[in-house]
Amino acid sequence: MKIATFNINNINKRFEVLAAWLRKARPDVVCLQELKAVQHQFPAAKLRALGYHAVWKGQRSWNGVAILARAEPVMTADALPGDAEDAQSRYIEAAVKGVLVGCIYLPNGNPQPGPKFDYKLAWFERLIRHAGRLKKADIPVVLAGDLNVVPTEFDIYPNHSYADNALLQPEPRRAFSRLIRQGWTDSIRALHPHDPQFSYWSYMRNRWPRDAGLRLDFLLLSPKCKQRLAAGGVDRWVRDLPDASDHAPVWIDLRS
Repeated sequence: MKIATFNINNINKRFEVLAAWLRKARPDVVCLQELKAVQHQFPAAKLRALGYHAVWKGQRSWNGVAILARAEPVMTADALPGDAEDAQSRYIEAAVKGVLVGCIYLPNGNPQPGPKFDYKLAWFERLIRHAGRLKKADIPVVLAGDLNVVPTEFDIYPNHSYADNALLQPEPRRAFSRLIRQGWTDSIRALHPHDPQFSYWSYMRNRWPRDAGLRLDFLLLSPKCKQRLAAGGVDRWVRDLPDASDHAPVWIDLRS
């Protein structure tokens, strides 16, 4: 079972990029972030033509999340629990062929300090609580998405200029560490302990050609999925396509 996460950065603008990747990589399940499309603008019919069913929660601006799957996904949640007044579309969850998949788009938090950073930290706390409940359920779970955190200096290019960025601050790094300590496996880092495995390269300052990347996209596995982990990586070639997202897809293979 091949599961991937991809911050598409506008699904309609970059649909041909998404389609080219789906045709070549043929993932079974895909978590998408930054749809930048309201609910009725989601290209469900075009995805069905490519062999994918979908559940999604659209929104204008920077948000919107979706889960695509070759088998019909059964949606179990379209928001992260813990704040009934939070209207931002950043979490969706579905069961696909015996695996519960949570698609995450954690807030960026810039500028920091300030209300956006406070929202990021509060959202992270809600995610930790929800993840704890899923972990205790003792079922196969994959939490996948753009967590907007660089866990360590190994996860960013050397001599970077991000020191004041919300992605690298001690508070989100500690929150990520707490999440992992619940018993989740950072699949890509487990498979590639000595390779940074960047998944994001800003459009600015020639960062893609310089490989000045960051690792922002994760697939976190519950123990019952960890034992099935067979392979994984980053499809960097997608970042080099015309009009590509600033993220590349990250994927894992789970044994049956």
